[in-house]
Amino acid sequence: MPEEDRIGRVVSNIIELSGLGLTYHTRGGPVHALENVDIEAKEGEFVSLVGPSGCGKSTMLKVVAGLLRPTSGVVRVNGAEVRGPTGDIGIVFQSPLLMAWRSVIDNILLQIEIRRGEVRAFRSKAQELINLVGLQGFEEVYPYQLSGGMQQRASLCRALIHDPSLLLMDEPFGALDALTREQMNLELQRIWMERKKTVLFITHSISEAVFLADHVLVMSARPGRILRRLSVNLQRPRTLQSMSRPEFTSLVDEVRSLLQVSGRVD
Repeated sequence: MPEEDRIGRVVSNIIELSGLGLTYHTRGGPVHALENVDIEAKEGEFVSLVGPSGCGKSTMLKVVAGLLRPTSGVVRVNGAEVRGPTGDIGIVFQSPLLMAWRSVIDNILLQIEIRRGEVRAFRSKAQELINLVGLQGFEEVYPYQLSGGMQQRASLCRALIHDPSLLLMDEPFGALDALTREQMNLELQRIWMERKKTVLFITHSISEAVFLADHVLVMSARPGRILRRLSVNLQRPRTLQSMSRPEFTSLVDEVRSLLQVSGRVD
């Protein structure tokens, strides 16, 4: 249900999962991936999701995106039940999935082509996003000429070009080296603070989850359930030095303890 924020503005739920369950039917028998999952994410919130490998994190993201149908329960995005892919969602995967034969700006505009939009009308929007993520000067460069972090910046632009209200991110920095990953965390925080999209962010890194999120959802081992929703009340913008604060380390330890009880820490 809609609520009011601290200044009295009505804030609605962008994501609502109620009693969500999903079972895969395989030759070896049924595999219960998700069970009785309840999640809410309000407009402009950054929500991180952590859990053991195979607990259903990516499966849940695909259900929210309309790419998989749940076995039970209801998924709503912007108040509408999700029955298939919707145009108001942007997705960033672990791999940038850029077309090797297309330049940076043409990869970004591919999203508009797929949606049968007027590409020329979005070129200025694409340039604005390129500037936002710090890729100016690389508009006509091809993916093989970019570092991994730069490729993911282009992928983020592609996910944002149609101005979705919800951004789904499935371990987008998992393949990057540690230093690049830290820099991308800082960059993502900056972009999120400027654009204020609702974000559902999947990660195996506990510290990354706490650093980025307003709320961290901790999942159990399969079948995946939500064990705990932890609020992160750390001042923004957060810096790398924030990770040494007692409040930060306490939250990281709490998440780790929950994961150790539920299965194992990735």
